[in-house]
Amino acid sequence: MSGSSDVFLVGGGSDESAADAVYGPFLRAASADVPRVLCVLVDEGNGAELFARYDTLLRKAGDCTPVPLLLPLGEPFEPGALTADVDALLVCGGLTPAYREAFGGCLDTLPALLAERGVPYAGFSAGAVIAARDAVLGGWLVDGVAVCPPETAEDLEEVEVRSGLGLVPFGVDVHAAQWGTLARLTAVVAGGRPAHGVAIDENTVVRVADGRAYVAGLGRAHSVRPAPGGGALVRSYGAGDSFPAA
Repeated sequence: MSGSSDVFLVGGGSDESAADAVYGPFLRAASADVPRVLCVLVDEGNGAELFARYDTLLRKAGDCTPVPLLLPLGEPFEPGALTADVDALLVCGGLTPAYREAFGGCLDTLPALLAERGVPYAGFSAGAVIAARDAVLGGWLVDGVAVCPPETAEDLEEVEVRSGLGLVPFGVDVHAAQWGTLARLTAVVAGGRPAHGVAIDENTVVRVADGRAYVAGLGRAHSVRPAPGGGALVRSYGAGDSFPAA
């Protein structure tokens, strides 16, 4: 396969009317006319049910063959799952720290393998978060002060930032408008790590290619950068907009 460096970050959501805008470019980035999409889910007991949702969304977006890979909690993802007949990789949603644990053993090897084989990566919610160089895994407190609703905390108290796959140069938060997580990302960027963050609404995708981030879907993407003299600056972008990824 010839290389494709595109990465697709989906902020969550399951609106079928947005399926083509959100997943269509991902499918078209694969080299096959009818791509086989490996869909990786950390299975908390409802993996088959969740896979059915992704299967529906992907098929709404175009001709493809979604293939489930359900990982029990605590089981690592093995890069060998990217067999020669896999044309695209979708890392799905769920408990974000569990996804970081599953992919923790291949933070260095998986990006190189994707680039070598030209396999496009899409991350949905947790899968988008761990694509970052600095992954904002969850939490709702910064130094004991609330920065977002506790129900968005992913079973963490203090906000936790750990190394991710490094497929994109900025940190990622998801369900931005729906869960109020833009405030969490703003707090950690103002604190210095990551140095740039992007919070993505549901039913919205950010495609990262050639040093730019391109927005599509129903919602917005919010780029957060440190402000001169302290704090952070937020700029929001809608469908059709783009901004520097670096």
